Amino acid sequence: MTNRYDAIIIGAGHNGLVSAAVLAGRGLRVLVLERRALVGGACVTEEVFPGFRVSTAAYLVSLLQQRIVDELELHRFGYHVDPKDPAFFSLYPDGRTLTMWQDQQRTVEEIARFSTKDATAYPRYCEHVDRLARLVEPLLFVTPPDVPPGSLTDFLDTLKLAGRFRNVDRATWNGLVKIFSQSAHEFLSEWFESEAMLATLATDGVIGANGGPMSPGTAYVLLHHYMGGVGGVRGLWGFARGGMGAVTQAMADCARSRGTEIRSEVSVECVLVRSGEAQGVVLAGGEEIRSRCVLSNADPKRTFLAMVEPGDLDPEFRRAIENYRSEGTSLKINLALDGLPHFSAAPSASAQAAGPHHGATMHICPTIEYMERAWDDAKYGRPSERPIIEMTLPTVYDPSLAPPGKHIMGVFVQYAPYTLREGTWDDLRESFADRVIDCIAEHAPNIRDIVLHRQVLTPLDIERIYGITGGNIFHGAMSPDQMFFSRPVMGWARYATPIRGLYLCGSGTHPGGGVIGAAGYNAANRVLKDLRR
Repeated sequence: MTNRYDAIIIGAGHNGLVSAAVLAGRGLRVLVLERRALVGGACVTEEVFPGFRVSTAAYLVSLLQQRIVDELELHRFGYHVDPKDPAFFSLYPDGRTLTMWQDQQRTVEEIARFSTKDATAYPRYCEHVDRLARLVEPLLFVTPPDVPPGSLTDFLDTLKLAGRFRNVDRATWNGLVKIFSQSAHEFLSEWFESEAMLATLATDGVIGANGGPMSPGTAYVLLHHYMGGVGGVRGLWGFARGGMGAVTQAMADCARSRGTEIRSEVSVECVLVRSGEAQGVVLAGGEEIRSRCVLSNADPKRTFLAMVEPGDLDPEFRRAIENYRSEGTSLKINLALDGLPHFSAAPSASAQAAGPHHGATMHICPTIEYMERAWDDAKYGRPSERPIIEMTLPTVYDPSLAPPGKHIMGVFVQYAPYTLREGTWDDLRESFADRVIDCIAEHAPNIRDIVLHRQVLTPLDIERIYGITGGNIFHGAMSPDQMFFSRPVMGWARYATPIRGLYLCGSGTHPGGGVIGAAGYNAANRVLKDLRR
């Protein structure tokens, strides 16, 4: 048995590291335990090919909240983000393209080539979504109230939450109701008529989601991806200098500077529970480490179904966790390239020179129907015949990630269901990746010739490598019934759990998935509040 800690954190993903930094900053003795050899969870930079440093899983920055960046002084530890401009570059079968820029007027001129009505509507749409985001974003740092309230304190917390919306006008209320209940397609169709705009904007509603653009609830996923920003510009995304691992390395360095101890390549076998209270953890091999409390950055299912004995949980709570939906439908392909992809619709000035479009998120999903058909395949356990494809080239912004003249391309793909109707992902991994490359080749004919190496991460691989149940990148479906006071389950959305001294601090709690950091921040503050009692 080792010395006693104030807090043990299971998992050195970004939320766990934020929790560690906050707790250590308040003088607590903190230990972080990480199963892998490197910290960061799914927010890492890895040299998976010789000379290429790849953001293997998470690949863009935007949702990380400025409050966390400032309070953890991440810039002091090397955190730097290059804003993405253009934002989007969408490709269409007829050879046309749509580029969306930071400069709104420039974007309006692009949209006008598809629809003058949409070009007129776009600034108003941006203003509307920005207004909704400004209302909702502060809730990322709110501990959800218990519903129904179980005490006077819970009742007062609910009233306090309601008070945040007391001055909201009827039109904005209408927008909030719609964005929390509608599909991305329904929400966008009230603003736009062209397939180009509908499909381009709907991608943010389905990325990482178990649903198509016509599935109820995907409008909120769209808003979720709009909260945050880079350099003070809301909704703007960017590339972390040094890859996504530089983000979590800055967090880890901050936590260490405050006294946190981080141990890697250690696996937690179970949470040590005595008389209904968490008193530490047991490592694989039998080592016990004691602490006043334990925070799990693992997903809810892995925490309660794999690390806690069934007899230590109320059967009803355990059933609720068993029913928590956490299967993923996303697949990531990482490519090491011998040069730039040449898109037929956007010829570059030279073979080596990057065009503006190479700096954007490049989409292959031309219509809402195309996207919905891709989801239809996944609903019945089949990888999409014609998948939604989102491509990025981080080396356009940070050439140091690859050898001179070489590039990294991240390819995020929907849909690849965790549970397959036929076959296994070990059987289908490479053939599906070939299908994705074929789709890219329809627009960039040279892609096959320039691929030097590739890594394919199916939902099964994501589960195996990063320890995320079902390979769901959000630690659980972000549908309305699994959000806010229902995340992960009703009655237990306040980071504490039915086991005294055991807390959840990962993306399976409010506010959900993405590299946000708010779940870890909120959980740490809940722990501090409880320890003061």
